This record gives sequence, structure tokens and C-alpha cells, in this order.
Amino acid sequence: MNDVLFGVDPRELPIPALVWAADEAARRGLRLRLVAAVPPAHDRFLYDELGRGRALRIRAESALVNAEDLVRELYEGLRTATELVDGAPATVLRDRTAHAVLAVVGSRRLGRASEVLSERSVVVPLVARADCPVVVVRAPEHRPVHPPTLVVGVDGGTACQDAVAFAVDEASLREARLRAVMVRPRSRLSHDDADEGFVERRRPLSACVAGWAERYPDVGIVEEVLHGHPAEQLALTSQVAVVLVVGRRGRGGRSGMRIGSTVHGLLHRADCPLIIVPCRSGEERNDDSAGAERPLPERPERPRHTAPLGTAPHNRAGRRVGYGVGPGSV
Repeated sequence: MNDVLFGVDPRELPIPALVWAADEAARRGLRLRLVAAVPPAHDRFLYDELGRGRALRIRAESALVNAEDLVRELYEGLRTATELVDGAPATVLRDRTAHAVLAVVGSRRLGRASEVLSERSVVVPLVARADCPVVVVRAPEHRPVHPPTLVVGVDGGTACQDAVAFAVDEASLREARLRAVMVRPRSRLSHDDADEGFVERRRPLSACVAGWAERYPDVGIVEEVLHGHPAEQLALTSQVAVVLVVGRRGRGGRSGMRIGSTVHGLLHRADCPLIIVPCRSGEERNDDSAGAERPLPERPERPRHTAPLGTAPHNRAGRRVGYGVGPGSV
């Protein structure tokens, strides 16, 4: 696994997502793999369908060339690979997540029905079934205050443990602090605010982040309990974060139901790049598992990305390169 995977939309290149993926690949010292998928024609015997298929393939080839040229202009020396594949985009990208560190896509902010049922839908099916973390980028990262802050959503379960592990490592790469946030329903009982109730509410949060401060002493970890709806409260935290990380614990059924209501809500509301981390255990345990002893992964040694976080990239001539927000892609 030595690639950052990026999904190229033949219809419209998502520049913010492409720049994010290239920056992350450079930061991690990995290769950026650019993949464009051409959906099959519904009826191979209709001239119009065949013509649209040929036109889409030409556009896909052009989009790959443009994406690779832009990446090489912004990040001299970054390794890239391109791939043009026949097949449904969500399926093509899903198959390649088994050999990727990250998969990055843009977002068109489709409605819920369109995301699940449309043949052009990529985000929800990919998030639901990917083997690696998936990054959904709708706009460039916020210009951070110092130090930059990453937010990770914690619910006390197994999925959040994997999300915390990823978030701590990402914060270390970015020389950022980590804000671990647990959202609980608003209590109608006044005694819930007592010291004993406060400690009890924080127990799953503290258990999920336990040990990471010692493993990553360069990362300042702040624990915070908020009250309200998880998707709404985490969306608010994304307004001042460079990245929001959450775990995926949805199980079974249709692809749109596998990602969970919180993740689905954040796909529509998050105001910064959203990283969804799949649970590696396969089966979600109850909340009591959050306090169980678990080994922490070895801290990887990687080259540091030297460009200041939150600044625009520079081309080879040293000029700042601007890029518009625009709609995303897949």
C-alpha cells in the first residue's frame, strides 16, 4: 500500500480535491494514483449510446492528462501514475482501495436519493464499501490559525478507535493539535451536570484517546464533550478545522445505510475535508469495548512535508497558484 488514490471525473475535474490529494501524497512521501472510470453503455447496439461512450472516453483521457500536468506543475518530483478503466466509477475505485492508503474524491452535494440511486453516484457507495479511509473534499482547507486543528468524532465504539488512530497520525504529520469530540444528547435532568455525571460521560471519550498522547508526544490532544445532534455539532466544529475525521460503523443493507446517519449527515454539512475511516474489526462491539486494553500501532517513520499548511501551492517559478472552488466531481 503505497498510493494515494484519486478519482478523476471525466465530466469536470475537481481542482480542490485534486490539490488536497497531491498535497497529502507529498506530505506522506507516497505516489499519487489518478484513476478515471468510463461507465459502460446501457445498450451497446444503439449508435447514440456508443457515441456517448466514445466521447466520454476521450474526455476521461483529457481529464487524466490535465490532472497529471497540474500535479506536476504544483508538486515537482511527486510520483504519479494514471489509469483509465472501463467500469462503474464507484466499483472501480472501491476495488483499488485495498491497495491504497487513502482514497480522495470530490463531492457534487447530490441529494440523498441521487447519491444512492444515480449511476453517477460515487461518494456514498465508495464510503460505504472502501477498504481504506476515504476523503471527501468539497472545498479547499480553511486557512488555519496556529496551531492548525484537526477534529475527530468519538462515540466510544470500535469504529471511533480506528478513527482516533488515523487522526492522531494525521495531526502529527501536519504538526497540528487534535480535538477529540464526543457528542451526547441534551440531558433534561439537572443532576446530569454534577461532577459524577460529568466524569461518567467523559469515560468513553477518555478511553478512546488513552495512550495516544504518550505515543505521539508532539500532538496536543484536547478532549471535549458537546451536547446535541452528532452531525450538527460535528459540522459546527468543521468550520474552524482543517480536517474532520470520523469512523464508519454502519453494517449491512443498502450502501447508503452502511455508513451511518452521522456520516451521511456530515457528507452534506461538513465545511472542511471529511475523512471517513472504516472499522477494521468488521463487527462493531458495544460501548464497553472502548475501555478494553488494545495494542497501539507502531508509529511510522515518514518524510515531512515542508510546505506550510494552509498556504497556496507554488509553481516551479515560485509564483503562487490559485485555484477556484467550483463544484466537485464524483
